[in-house]
Amino acid sequence: MARDRTPSTRHRIHVLAAAAAALALAGTAPALAGTPASAASTPRGHDVSSHQKNVDWPDAKAKGAVFVYIKATESTTYRNPYFGRQYNGSRQAGLVRGAYHFARPDQSSGAAQAAYFVSNGGTWTADGWTLPPALDVEYNPYDKKHRCYGLSPSGMVGWIRSFSDELRRETGRRPVIYTTTNWWDLCTGGSGAFAADHALWIARHGSAEAGTLPAGWSSWTFWQYGNSGSLPGDQNLFNGSPGRLRAFARGH
Repeated sequence: MARDRTPSTRHRIHVLAAAAAALALAGTAPALAGTPASAASTPRGHDVSSHQKNVDWPDAKAKGAVFVYIKATESTTYRNPYFGRQYNGSRQAGLVRGAYHFARPDQSSGAAQAAYFVSNGGTWTADGWTLPPALDVEYNPYDKKHRCYGLSPSGMVGWIRSFSDELRRETGRRPVIYTTTNWWDLCTGGSGAFAADHALWIARHGSAEAGTLPAGWSSWTFWQYGNSGSLPGDQNLFNGSPGRLRAFARGH
């Protein structure tokens, strides 16, 4: 996801490394991130964090942004200090927006982190302008020796389920899950337990296609295809029409 605090420089490296590994497994050489051909017919968006600070939202809108995800929290100890102005500013500019939480399964329970997230911006309302809260779960950017945060695959599945159950209890929505196929296969053991009721936000950079998806999912809802482009932060697509995006935001 978009860079945030200083340690997230490592976060970015691990995300790109994971994407490159996915490309290698697929037999495709990594390339510089470009705009996929599908961007011409599907809603474009981006994701940002405190790294982007005071975003020029009208300019992002003018450059084609339809939606944005904004980092709200990490673990139970960090809240993006720019979150309020980013969240409200994007809505005022006419973007459909949502909040995301960066998971730290080594720090506290999924339920505790979901509760913290909801208390600090990870809410949802069926107004057609608010995307369901998202869970960013990927390689550990703080300890490369513990890429799965010290959890077994079953432990990770339990952690994600705990987060999801608490989020649904508090907001009425299951989280969108942001991840890479490599991380999911390694750290959940390729679990297909979430595909039926969780939208997928797949990260795969430098490719014309989203590629092989994590177990259980037959399609992606959001695709983060690059970490630079015309929009601030990471570049994303929604898999559907603008009307479908609004319906998804409303909970349909």
